[in-house]
Amino acid sequence: MRDFGVFCSLVLLCCCCISQAEIFTSIGQMTDLVFTEKELVQSLAEYIKAEEAKLAAVKSWANKLDSLTKISTSDPEGFLAHPVNAYKLVKRLNTEWSELESLVLQNPSDGFISNMTAHRRYFPDEEDETGAARALMRLQDTYQLDSEAFAQGKLPGTHSNARLTVDDCFGMGKTAYNDGDYYHAVLWMQQALRQLDAGDEAEVVKSDILDYLSYSVYQMGDLPRALELTRRLVAIDPNHQRAGGNLRYFEVLLSKQMKEQNQAFEPATEEPIQLGTYTRPRDHLPEREAYEALCRGEGLQMNEARRSHLFCRYRDGRRNPRLLLRPLMEEDEWDSPRIVRYIDFLSEREMSKIKELAKPRLERATVRDPKTGVLTTAQYRVSKSAWLEGEEDPLIERVNQRIEDVTGLTVETAELLQVANYGVGGQYEPHYDFSRRPFDSSLKADGNRLATFLNYAPQ
Repeated sequence: MRDFGVFCSLVLLCCCCISQAEIFTSIGQMTDLVFTEKELVQSLAEYIKAEEAKLAAVKSWANKLDSLTKISTSDPEGFLAHPVNAYKLVKRLNTEWSELESLVLQNPSDGFISNMTAHRRYFPDEEDETGAARALMRLQDTYQLDSEAFAQGKLPGTHSNARLTVDDCFGMGKTAYNDGDYYHAVLWMQQALRQLDAGDEAEVVKSDILDYLSYSVYQMGDLPRALELTRRLVAIDPNHQRAGGNLRYFEVLLSKQMKEQNQAFEPATEEPIQLGTYTRPRDHLPEREAYEALCRGEGLQMNEARRSHLFCRYRDGRRNPRLLLRPLMEEDEWDSPRIVRYIDFLSEREMSKIKELAKPRLERATVRDPKTGVLTTAQYRVSKSAWLEGEEDPLIERVNQRIEDVTGLTVETAELLQVANYGVGGQYEPHYDFSRRPFDSSLKADGNRLATFLNYAPQ
């Protein structure tokens, strides 16, 4: 009997957190951050209101005393000649000024700080921010999104006006730079520079952007442009600690390169750096281009002749008593390999309950290290998973039974029900999900073939 794995995906729409540095890997847990931020905003509004009330009271007191002291100081002896004025002066300095001192020393921020402290342990950390930035760049590559369109929030299938500021773009570029990913560093530093030149406000200064951009362009092998960018940097910051040295180094290097290639100097093009200006370096995955093309819906397409052989039907599990009165709708999605979809296999109530059971147990999905055999996390698998047993809830038992009924297989030899929740730019790259069993000496060669068994292991 073949092993049968069940994968149930939680799909939510946007960012409590079980463990640090892994928040970005699960949208399901990131949704709690939305409500955490809302609570903090409410707490901040209360703090502002308390501060405004405090300042209003102090301002009222100051205005009253300002008028009073103008009278008292114009003729101190005449003012104090009136016994009521003398009494009230003593009273003010003995009692009322002390009360004002206590009012000024009050700190309305205590409640807000206390609330912040309670929530801070659930906040994302620097590794989460870095992981989220890498995820955006992964989406940019997979769907071939230009940095400018990305920064303006013009993403396929979205209707939000979320935008990236100059500082956001600079942060993206710096993340790539620190990873040694100069290809993406160039794209995002260039976008930060473009928005800054267009008049957008920012905390980062142009010299810092040019510093990172010029060196990243140099690392991409574009010496003329690196030289031009460094000249711009020197022009706006002649005392920059690295710019002068880099400028001389690039000039010598470019002169030597032109002499070796017997070429005349050609100034850098004025065209802005865009997606496609430089070639993205190849990485560890040989199937990268095909994998990303499939994500974009490219590649092998279903033609009309093949589609005519795809059908919909009701499936009763070969007259299974539990499906006779309520058969499942089965739809052919693909012919080779055969892929079918079951319509309304789970109800909304069942899906909500499965999410409820899984959410507290979500942990970063792991892969098996091919060298050590130890389960570990990996950048190419960005998600969190939970495993649910039939004994834990009657609903899981019913779902398992339904799987057996419609497939004719048994879940006794299958993985547990897996709930996978993907995060920002969540992915699971192409991989070989098996390990080889030790060779059985009883197996004999048959012609040019040698029988082997594949053991599909849970990840």
